[in-house]
Amino acid sequence: MIVGLLLCGGLQPNVVYAETGAEAWLRYAPLDAQSAKKYRELPAAVIALGDSIIVKNGQQELMLGLSSMLGRSVIGGRGLPRHAAIVLGTVQEFTTSGIALSPPGAIGEEGYWLTHRRVRGFDCLAIAAKAERGVLYGIFGLLSKIARHQDLGAVDEVQEPYVSLRWIDQWDNLDGRIERGYAGPSIFFEGGRVRDDLTRAGKYARLLASVGINGCTINNVNADPRVLEDGFISQVARVADAFRPWGVRLSLAVDMSTPKASGELDTFDPIDTRLADWWRGKVDEIYRKIPDFGGFVVKADSEGRAGPATYGRTPADAANVIARALKPHRGVLFYRAFVYDHHLDWHNLKNDRAKAAYDIFHVLDGKFEDNVVVQIKHGPIDFQVREPVSPLLGGLENTNEAIELQIAHEYTGQQRHLCFLVPMWKEVLDFDLHTSRDGTPVKDLVAGRTFQRPTGGLVGVANVGMDTNWLAHPLAMANLYGFGRLAWDPNLSAEEIAEEWSRLTFGNDPVVVRTIVDIQMASWRVYESYTGPLGAGTLTDILGSHYGPGPESSEENGWGQWHRADHQGMGMDRTVATGTGFIGQYSPAVQRQYESLANCPDQLLLFFHHAPYSHVLHSGKTVIQHIYDSHYDGADHAAKFVTEWKSLQGHMDDERYVEALARLQYQAGHAIVWRDAINDWFHHISGIADELGRVGNHPDRIEAENMQLQGYVPIDVTPWESASGGKGVECPVSERRCTALIQFGGAAGEYELDVQYFDQNNGASRFRVYLGDHVVGEWLANDHLPATKPNADSSTRRLINLRLRSGDEIRIEGIPDGGERAPLDYVEIHSLTSP
Repeated sequence: MIVGLLLCGGLQPNVVYAETGAEAWLRYAPLDAQSAKKYRELPAAVIALGDSIIVKNGQQELMLGLSSMLGRSVIGGRGLPRHAAIVLGTVQEFTTSGIALSPPGAIGEEGYWLTHRRVRGFDCLAIAAKAERGVLYGIFGLLSKIARHQDLGAVDEVQEPYVSLRWIDQWDNLDGRIERGYAGPSIFFEGGRVRDDLTRAGKYARLLASVGINGCTINNVNADPRVLEDGFISQVARVADAFRPWGVRLSLAVDMSTPKASGELDTFDPIDTRLADWWRGKVDEIYRKIPDFGGFVVKADSEGRAGPATYGRTPADAANVIARALKPHRGVLFYRAFVYDHHLDWHNLKNDRAKAAYDIFHVLDGKFEDNVVVQIKHGPIDFQVREPVSPLLGGLENTNEAIELQIAHEYTGQQRHLCFLVPMWKEVLDFDLHTSRDGTPVKDLVAGRTFQRPTGGLVGVANVGMDTNWLAHPLAMANLYGFGRLAWDPNLSAEEIAEEWSRLTFGNDPVVVRTIVDIQMASWRVYESYTGPLGAGTLTDILGSHYGPGPESSEENGWGQWHRADHQGMGMDRTVATGTGFIGQYSPAVQRQYESLANCPDQLLLFFHHAPYSHVLHSGKTVIQHIYDSHYDGADHAAKFVTEWKSLQGHMDDERYVEALARLQYQAGHAIVWRDAINDWFHHISGIADELGRVGNHPDRIEAENMQLQGYVPIDVTPWESASGGKGVECPVSERRCTALIQFGGAAGEYELDVQYFDQNNGASRFRVYLGDHVVGEWLANDHLPATKPNADSSTRRLINLRLRSGDEIRIEGIPDGGERAPLDYVEIHSLTSP
């Protein structure tokens, strides 16, 4: 059978199309005429040798991509080619069809070979693989090359994934909410059941397959026991149906206590033989409905979740009883090593949450079934902006392991701040843990290569949602793309990945590519610099949103994300000699890097040591001055992102340009909130002045409480560092409209007026700014920031350019709504006139 596909419109040079980001990096935008010339000899037929659903789906994808990018008709068919064609099939299908094909070495289970061959006298391009999923990956690999204008003339390459398990976790709840999700509700669940329309789930599987991801856990690790009910499994099977054409295996997170919570047993003790029977029956039932089911993820004995400790059993006891039920079906059990006591005594200086995973799991090495994978967060705390590599990654020689990375920005700006995490992940994957010899980087440990384990992998917590562009920020999908690429090939550089993503997502304009790559590559370290430098952690509100600054929230509680700042210094003493002993969990070679205050790298100093504020870093700065400087430098650099992005106007579609600009402008403003909050807090607790006189000194700033107020009343903001001077103003409930007025006393000229206000999620206040009697700015405070009161989470700003003269009156009018009482923090007036 022959089918054809043509997308009309031809090749359009330098045309900018309206886009929403829904297609992510699979846009297949038309090539300009000059670039398209490279592919004049590319066959216009796509022939599949087999008829599996995965290969047929891939054939349609290839026809769509070629037609869209090259603007010409592409035909498809099955069987032997009757003219020049792109031929798709497994090596076995090529052989059975009588086509001589000798791969240059063995092709692994999911690898592929892309090569030119003569087939029945015709010049063909072959995409061959051992299995169907590899053929699909080869198809996406070819399309990516064309989209990035790469030459295919002499292509002859074998691609193999570095690790066997390349998995995504979604923390979706059955009611549609997503824990630590920042891009809308779940694409899988709604109202306690699987969504009726799973179109978006299928599109998600397509995106995942395009970067080689082969599994996805669709529900929250804080699992609802209902996911294993008979009726619910039938619903979940519909999601598996949407995944299957793209070769993505579905898995579920499960609650260890489900056998008891369901009322079917009176225990969930893993050594009770009835439990083994229960899990065996449940797993068999799942595989009857979902034959390609991937397996389970377990979070237990952590943050209030039930687990084997209830009965004095170990994680190995619990994991094995489920893994044995999965083994006949080739299912996998991911057991998360995120196990710790969140009721630690803060006053005990030897307590250390960072030690928990190693202490619990290292002694169990070799006691897990071979289809159990211990899933280990990349750092020993919890997805902080910077942490050292978890020592547990080097502590399991006889157990499969996977590293868990967070694509969602829980502690890194929640997709309102740009933070390209691939450079961080590269540092982690390349780090040598010196487990038994030199040359044992994390990427080899988790791939199972170091200790010849049967499997291993990378797991990424993505938390995409129903937002059109999947992750809310137009630049955030670079992290999902980058995770997939690193899982396939961790030897790629972060810059290579950023460039690939930029070309696929925004096109090949060199100005666009260079600018986006530069911004992305700088963004992680910029975010780190204005939040929590020197390994101190993100210094956010750990008891609430995990978003804005809240350094004191880390202390005097049982959660263990402590930085132990006091009047003399800060940081956790984790040394073997005088501290918690955490450093002793590393190999001797790594211990030598961290144990000495003099030798410890600056970027992790406060993770490993309690250092005096006067301690001189390798950079030559004291700890306290570095804190001050980094926060100012980071905020300044965030502002430069805006300037750099503005240079791209006209080089891309207006929709994504405007949306990204708005996000970067917000980030630049919130970086100032972070800068002031952290610097003011450390200035207060240390009593040490900033050498440059910036901290606490804002000559262009006018506090709202010092303005001429009508209706507005001053309020104390908590925590105090969340607002300039610890105060703001808001309309009391009795007032329907309030005003704050200032009289400008400077020289005539062009100025930028920055209005710092609080945008809560429990109302939508309206603000107007008057210059004299004229309205010069008006907006509705209806963003969805994670706060119901004035604080650093809700603090944001509005910029208005004005021409001012001495004596001009600027009046801000606030009209409150609901629980949001039109709160203001301050205004700043900056001259735009060059000196």
